[in-house]
Amino acid sequence: MEEYQRLNRAMWDSRAARHAASTSYDLDRYRRDPHAISDVVRFDQPRLGDITGLDVVHLQCHIGTDTLSLHRLGGRVTGLDLSPASLDEARRLAADVGAEITYVESDVHAAPDVLGRGAFDVVYTGIGAVCWLPSIDRWAATVAALLRPGGRLVFRDCHPMLGTLEVVDGRIEMVYPYAEHVRPLVFTDTASYVDPDDHSLPGLPSHEWSHGLAEILTALLAHGMTLETVLEHDSVPWVPLPGFMSPHPDLPGEHRLTDRPERLAASFTIVAMLSR
Repeated sequence: MEEYQRLNRAMWDSRAARHAASTSYDLDRYRRDPHAISDVVRFDQPRLGDITGLDVVHLQCHIGTDTLSLHRLGGRVTGLDLSPASLDEARRLAADVGAEITYVESDVHAAPDVLGRGAFDVVYTGIGAVCWLPSIDRWAATVAALLRPGGRLVFRDCHPMLGTLEVVDGRIEMVYPYAEHVRPLVFTDTASYVDPDDHSLPGLPSHEWSHGLAEILTALLAHGMTLETVLEHDSVPWVPLPGFMSPHPDLPGEHRLTDRPERLAASFTIVAMLSR
């Protein structure tokens, strides 16, 4: 395991219990309601289609709310994550609700060797995923290796344009790279997205990378994927620009610019099929 992976794993381990106890993830909702699915998966459901009986792998699954949601939509689901503490929470939730989900601790790039090449009908990965990986080309190769011929990637993430922005002195400014870069962006946040005002978490370093939309699409094409859907959305399921975003009026859990939200692509969706 590389040093950036060890550091990122430690950061996620330090946040797993806090996330599991948060009202943002609201794990008790899944325990109370056997039909509850996450807002993230509900947003993706039109692109997922019917996954009943399909072998689905959820990469970078964290504490498993989206993974459980895929299971409840009928998939035979495997969740993979780097953080053992996150997987402990995911396994606990699955056990509490009687869901048969396989959870595996692994780096994303080792997934084909750990889970099996060509073992899945669907690769699902979600918001805040590829920013933790230095090479989008290597990620695309991993996705293709996991899929059976004709299998699909369903992928929604933060738009790289949004990823360049930060609120600085009450203004939105372009601060971070749009395109892929070699040296990581290093952050030592003491708060989490589940409660940005609570700064009681340890300030462990995290390492992140940017990937432009064209770079992502080109990498998938280079590894035998055929694009079926490419969409850009004006919303994202958290508040990356505090003070400038409001809840979406029609999409639970989604936030977009308060003023003229059509100005910013906040997230994107790609659905791609491995060529037969």
